[in-house]
Amino acid sequence: MPYQKYQSCIDACAYCLAMCNQCADACLEEKDVASLKKCIRLDRECAAMCRSSIDIMTLDGEYAEALCQLCADICTACAEECEKHVKMGMEHCRLCAEACRLCAEECLRMEEAL
Repeated sequence: MPYQKYQSCIDACAYCLAMCNQCADACLEEKDVASLKKCIRLDRECAAMCRSSIDIMTLDGEYAEALCQLCADICTACAEECEKHVKMGMEHCRLCAEACRLCAEECLRMEEAL
């Protein structure tokens, strides 16, 4: 299976996707949802990007590296936004930010290794 070279990145993307979906859902349950609009949107965008990256990596796609660079950028933006809400006691944002940082690191590491 040629896509095995991407396995740690695929795993990180899958975890990030799950955490972003959970964070977006949890944000919708918070009292001041309007203040979390950007967070929810970035959670959704990051999850979609992770899903797309996984799909292309499992195909050993020609554009896997380019997609992973973009995925790292979006994960970093999502982490930065989520970290703003951690101070307000939002544990779901802390967990999401950690998953996004890990995913960004794996995506960049994978790109450098190829």
